[in-house]
Amino acid sequence: MPKLSIIVVSYNTRAETLACLKSIKEQTTVPYQLIVVDNASSDGSAEAIAAACPDCLLMAESENHGFAKANNLAARRATGEYLLLLNPDTVVLDGAIDTLVAFADSQPNARIWGGRTLYADKTLNPSSCWREFTLWSVVCRTTGLTGIFPRSALFNAEAYGGWNRDTVRQVDIVSGCFFLIKTADWQALGGFDLTFFMYGEEADLCRRARSKLGAAPMVTPEATIIHYGGVSETVRADRQVKVLRAKGELMKRYFPKWQQPMARFLFAAYPLSRSLAGKVRARRGQGETHEVWHEVWQRRAEWVNGFQISD
Repeated sequence: MPKLSIIVVSYNTRAETLACLKSIKEQTTVPYQLIVVDNASSDGSAEAIAAACPDCLLMAESENHGFAKANNLAARRATGEYLLLLNPDTVVLDGAIDTLVAFADSQPNARIWGGRTLYADKTLNPSSCWREFTLWSVVCRTTGLTGIFPRSALFNAEAYGGWNRDTVRQVDIVSGCFFLIKTADWQALGGFDLTFFMYGEEADLCRRARSKLGAAPMVTPEATIIHYGGVSETVRADRQVKVLRAKGELMKRYFPKWQQPMARFLFAAYPLSRSLAGKVRARRGQGETHEVWHEVWQRRAEWVNGFQISD
């Protein structure tokens, strides 16, 4: 039995997926099983993966299942002790997978483990882990405090502001881009909740793992990968709508009932505040315009209540 089953889910990311698979092969020595799910890509991804990686288990699907369901389908065929979810737009650096598995062996009570992610230029990509979404974080984002004080642990608590991911630390949420869990624990939790098509699924899973298994997720800076981010999602407004829809669902499920009216009011206003701020910056010639966020605000019925569409 392999020590590890690695799952990569691709969707129209042919070049990035091939580079990811190449880096796995070059940088990983722990015995592993590689499962690649192609979500009905139209760019020839499945054929290219089959040619470049004949020893992987390729699941070339005829429909786009989304991130959550594709991982669940792949996990059913996993035989490793550990399960590693790895985004296709990542590159494994310096034996990162070996390092992460060793870290998990040394910290078994964490139950979920992650590493450190960098952008292509090797600067910090903070998306490897997150703190839970709370009423306070909604207040800070909508009022602009998060943008004004991005390195503040108080005003940017959700992103662990001011922490460069350069120390071992317990976290609330490990990102699904580089996410390690025992296969038995994944099965005990039933994998991802399929309500989440894309985005938010790992936040929900980590929450359930902490509640049901007593998990205390941890990350280590020694396991480092490049994560480009957003490669398969090219329409920015559509991506933000999906992200906010997932957050709306998490709010509905996990915020205390007494907080929800205020939280939802501020949450719905967040894109409007971003749009107005963007409009001011555009007038000053300072980059981001307001059109994207204005569109997201206009489409708030699609996301403010999570996966329940408003009338």
